[in-house]
Amino acid sequence: MADPVDFVELWRGGMLESVHRGHAVVVDEAGEIVHAWGDPSAVTYPRSSAKMLQALPMVESGVADRFGLTGEQLALSCASHSGAAIHTDRVQRWLADLELGDDVFACGQQWPADIAARNGLVKGDATPCRYHNNCSGKHCGFLTMGKANGWGPDYVAIDHPLQVGIKQVFEELTQETSPGWGIDGCSAPNHACTIVGMARAMAAFASAGDDTRGAAMVRLRNAMMAHPELVANDDRACTHLMRAAKGKAAVKTGAEGFFIAILPELKMGVALKIVDGTTRASECAMAAILCKLGVLDANDPAVKAYRNPDLKNFAGLITGDMRPSVVLA
Repeated sequence: MADPVDFVELWRGGMLESVHRGHAVVVDEAGEIVHAWGDPSAVTYPRSSAKMLQALPMVESGVADRFGLTGEQLALSCASHSGAAIHTDRVQRWLADLELGDDVFACGQQWPADIAARNGLVKGDATPCRYHNNCSGKHCGFLTMGKANGWGPDYVAIDHPLQVGIKQVFEELTQETSPGWGIDGCSAPNHACTIVGMARAMAAFASAGDDTRGAAMVRLRNAMMAHPELVANDDRACTHLMRAAKGKAAVKTGAEGFFIAILPELKMGVALKIVDGTTRASECAMAAILCKLGVLDANDPAVKAYRNPDLKNFAGLITGDMRPSVVLA
């Protein structure tokens, strides 16, 4: 097993102040490794980077079409949104279409990351609802599957038919038997895999054909690219990087420093993990890798904001910068 490598550096006053280390891999449509840093066989949880895998059974089975789900709803099913009105309004309408209420969500209440939405709740002396949870779009998809199949309400139980089906899809696309699972932040199971396994799954999404599963994967990745503000928010890395890629990439962050990219033109998948779990580092590393692959332009200000941003103090003074290490730059 290889050690993690230096990925992201923070400089202040001409001195290297700190370093984030990680693993990353790029895989082609044949499942072969094209580029690797660190240990591709490192096992971890992909967290929310796996949401398109969790949504795939809903589309592949025909349930999405039976319920007339839109591209926006498919994007929300893959989202870690910020609880802004553009997200929660759509989630509430989806719930209403299912004739269900907020109390059926297994995900907990969560304060919105969106400042306007959070301030609105605070000023109104209100508390957040479960539909504010960043995973509520994914859970709408889960509930849609449950309603379509007449399944019981405990849809996040590991032995529930929904989760059994998700695990099967997960293992088929990663081409691995998952060594275990943990409970995600939204209460749903999250299956462990190697980093190269997750990259293989993303390469499958990138190179999907026109069979039933392939068409479903194409619909999900296209929905993400068409509605990046629903996948994250207007002030988030996933949204900015997908817009900057201009149809060349669907990207999705996960908690604890995981990040994936689906690259349809290159028919490649990317997965990375920052070992200390820092989001700023995973965003920088992913932006750097996509620049190396020619998917993003390093001179694009939206890309530079993640790949090589200036670091400023509270007075607005530039105190240093964050940059990809030499192995990524």
